[in-house]
Amino acid sequence: MASDKTHEEHAHDEAHFREQHLMLDPKPRGEMNAMVMEAMHTTSWKFWAVAALLAVVVAIGLFYSWGHMIAEGLGTAGINRPSYWGIFIVNTVFWIGISHAGTFISAILRVFKAEFRRPFTRAAELMTTFGLVQAGFSIFMHLGRVWLAYWLMPYPNQRMIWPNLHSPLTWDLLAITTYLLASTMYLFLPLIPDLAMARDRTEGGWRKTFYRVLALGFRGTEGEWKHLRHAMNIFAFAIIPVMFSVHTIVSWDFAVATRPGWNSTIFGPYFVVGALHSGMGAVVMVLALVRGTMKNMKYFIRPEHFEAIGKLMLIISMTWAYFFFNDFIVQWYGGDKWIQTLLHYHEAGPLGWMWFLMLFVNVVIPWATLWNKKWRSTPWVVFVVGLLINVGMWIERYIIVPISLTVNRSPFTWKLYQPGIEIPLGIGTLAFFILLYMLASRLIPLIPAWEVQEGQMAHSLTKYGRETVVTVSELE
Repeated sequence: MASDKTHEEHAHDEAHFREQHLMLDPKPRGEMNAMVMEAMHTTSWKFWAVAALLAVVVAIGLFYSWGHMIAEGLGTAGINRPSYWGIFIVNTVFWIGISHAGTFISAILRVFKAEFRRPFTRAAELMTTFGLVQAGFSIFMHLGRVWLAYWLMPYPNQRMIWPNLHSPLTWDLLAITTYLLASTMYLFLPLIPDLAMARDRTEGGWRKTFYRVLALGFRGTEGEWKHLRHAMNIFAFAIIPVMFSVHTIVSWDFAVATRPGWNSTIFGPYFVVGALHSGMGAVVMVLALVRGTMKNMKYFIRPEHFEAIGKLMLIISMTWAYFFFNDFIVQWYGGDKWIQTLLHYHEAGPLGWMWFLMLFVNVVIPWATLWNKKWRSTPWVVFVVGLLINVGMWIERYIIVPISLTVNRSPFTWKLYQPGIEIPLGIGTLAFFILLYMLASRLIPLIPAWEVQEGQMAHSLTKYGRETVVTVSELE
């Protein structure tokens, strides 16, 4: 009787663990691969209706508006003295921040062997690539005469002019280009085995050709796996300093200036943490949408993953609050009258409500919700928190750029920034990001099936006395 009861308790514990943890709920390799392919190929009329709507928004809000601005000039935008940097720069910083989450989740968590990362690393890595595309668009919009963008490239030319390395524009070009190339290669490497799987499970047509070309002839031999793992480890360690350096360089666009509110020595880590703050919020939003709209995703993306990301979001929110108030208190206590005037303008000016809203959604809401395990394990709750965090982080960049430029050392130039064509262009970049993600979700496997299968092979349940514990084997 006692042994039967113990066996039943053990079976109950195993069932509970399998329900809660993906790594302890394995499925046959063929079945899992079929689930990933089915999720990729299953679409409804609602999907195409949303895609068509987004395509219209992109065509009008992005390309038509951009063409209109090119034809009529930057006068259609609100950029003018004293705010020569506006929403275009705000969006550039914002999208680079969104892109940081992919590298953080994939590279850093891979280095530290955080097992919960396995089912959603690719979803985060896609955000990195598509976010950097929107950042590039935004900086090109800021150029105005975008057809002369090639002047930024250091190449021999008849003009005998070399790019000005003192210009933040050159820094951003180098940073975004380096990060885009590195992150795209880092996205592609772990995608190769899944592209090979899709190639072998596709009957014919253009998809078969697409997968065959991109899979590079991968057959899953021992030598191929060995080389792939070595390459992924090299990129994981190499791309982490690239990630930190990119947003640090973006922060130097502001910190090296002598303008009130910008000349701060902690802008580097402050911007990096802010990028992670908005990026993690975007990742959790994407995961909630993917889980709710794509077939079979509830098996791969579970409450345990939202709970783990929720912890990271809470820690990052606390870190962001530390850097924000550190920067604020030092400038407030410093006594410079122009800085104190600017800080007062932030809080009590015509857009002071933005300053308080930023603190409320970036600090108060995450701290009030994410401490609770039940709340941070609920997809719709963390989705709302992530959405509010991204609203708050966009507002933070808006405060740093055009609002801070309003107050300078020449009061006769003070004028409130009034955006014009930047608004539809910003909406267009957001729609383009979502559209690219939707199309990618039907073209490549969003779930890295081989990584999930590898993790399930390494995890097992072991009985020690009356306790059932999870054990993880070292596969590499």
